[in-house]
Amino acid sequence: MAADRPGEFELIKRFFAPLAKDPGSLGLTDDAAVLKPRPDFDLVLTKDVLAANVHFFAEDAPEAIAAKSLRVNLSDLAAKGATPRGYLLGIALPKGWTADWLERFCKGLAADQAAYDIQLLGGDTIRSSNGLQISITAIGEVPSGHAVRRCGAKAGDILFATGTIGDAAAGLKARLDRGFASTAGLAASGEAHILDRYLLPRPRTRLAPLIVKYANASMDISDGLLSDAGHMASASSSTIQINLESVPLSPALTYLKSAAPDVFFACLNGGDDYEILVSVPEAVSQAFSAAASGLGCPVTAVGRVVDGEGAVKLLDNGVPVSADLQNGFRHF
Repeated sequence: MAADRPGEFELIKRFFAPLAKDPGSLGLTDDAAVLKPRPDFDLVLTKDVLAANVHFFAEDAPEAIAAKSLRVNLSDLAAKGATPRGYLLGIALPKGWTADWLERFCKGLAADQAAYDIQLLGGDTIRSSNGLQISITAIGEVPSGHAVRRCGAKAGDILFATGTIGDAAAGLKARLDRGFASTAGLAASGEAHILDRYLLPRPRTRLAPLIVKYANASMDISDGLLSDAGHMASASSSTIQINLESVPLSPALTYLKSAAPDVFFACLNGGDDYEILVSVPEAVSQAFSAAASGLGCPVTAVGRVVDGEGAVKLLDNGVPVSADLQNGFRHF
């Protein structure tokens, strides 16, 4: 078995160096990468650490683990309006890892590098005493002074969300409880959809240029729709109203909404969506929506920003809904 596990430097040369095509990576032959910002652009940096049996299951396909590890970072870059440039990878390999597993993991990275036009710049490999752990620092670029923060939402703005909400949290429930789908009455197609959405986020990188052009505030939805709207409201010193009937839902979540309301609300704010929440001035909201659809990344108006002090109000056809905004995902 040891023969199937090359040493650190051979491991880097064999598996990771082929992923490092950017000149700034120096071919992974030095202690650090050298990255030069383009004139009139700012660098945007984000990091996510994923651990086995916390963010993914240890038995998941290596290709899927690689894709999720990279994509959750790409979602953060897109929310700032940044175009992906490169990433640093730290990976702690568990006891018993094999060259075959690592080869498949790197194939997953290579596929997403091609899909999202991003390159490996460097990183580190170590041995883990507590399961697989992956740390990625992603680097993007945005026109100087135009990174879109979560703190810019203004009263009168229209709040948009990409994709559909709640699927990944439902998918996690289905992974943890094999009887979840049948107990809830979900069809096989609905179960397959939520499982896929948990395993493979869809970062909305196409939307980045429009966020720079139109948005007052933006952030990715990773902790849960209501929780992350609360973060935006607090940072912007405003109140955000979300219309429950307008929240974009897949057929699976639409079914859960009527068949199992408690489960639905838990999924609505369960986290792991990796969609984007965007606050846009009303005057340009229709132009933003049309442009997003034109790029193949449709958005849905889910609410409005109003005067207030950091609150989120959930309404169902105008009637306030009692909701605990603290039930989003938290590590501690």
